Amino acid sequence: MDTATLRKLQAPLKDSYRADPSAARTPVRARADYRDEGLTCTVEGWAGPVRAGLHAATGGDGADACSGDMLLEALVACAGVTLRSVATAMGLTVRSAELRADGVFDARGTLGVDRQVPVGVSHVVVTAEIDSDATEADLERLARATERYCVVGQSLREPARFVVRPR
Repeated sequence: MDTATLRKLQAPLKDSYRADPSAARTPVRARADYRDEGLTCTVEGWAGPVRAGLHAATGGDGADACSGDMLLEALVACAGVTLRSVATAMGLTVRSAELRADGVFDARGTLGVDRQVPVGVSHVVVTAEIDSDATEADLERLARATERYCVVGQSLREPARFVVRPR
C-alpha cells in the first residue's frame, strides 16, 4: 500500500471521528475458559484456541503457552502493524522487517517469594530491524511514532482492573 491509498482509506474515518468523537471508541475483547484440566486457561485466539499455563520458572512443564510470551507477541504484532502504517504514511519504503520484543519477569514476585519484587514483565524493548533507504533521522521519527501510536504498547502504561464475580 502506498501513502495516497492509506490516506484515502483513513480520511473518512478521521473525518467521522472528528465530527463524532464517540464513534472512535472501539471495543476490543478476549475470551478464555477452563475447558482443559490442570492449571491452564484456554484463550480463544484469532487462529484458534491457545492453552496457556504456568511458565517453567513458576512450576509449568513447558507444554502450554506462557502468558508473558503471549503479551509480547501481542505487543510485537501491534508494533509491526503500527510501524508499517507509520512508514507508509511517512512515504518510507520498507522492503522487509524483523521485529522482536524482549522482556524479563522475576518469578519471585509472581510466586510470592518476596513481596518487594514487582509482578509482571519489565524492561520490555521492541526491536525492529528493517531494510529501507530511510535516513537515521527518519528511523528515529519512525521509532517515536510507532511507540506513540502502538495501542498495545500504550496500553501497558496503565494496569488492568480485575473483577471476579459469581456466574
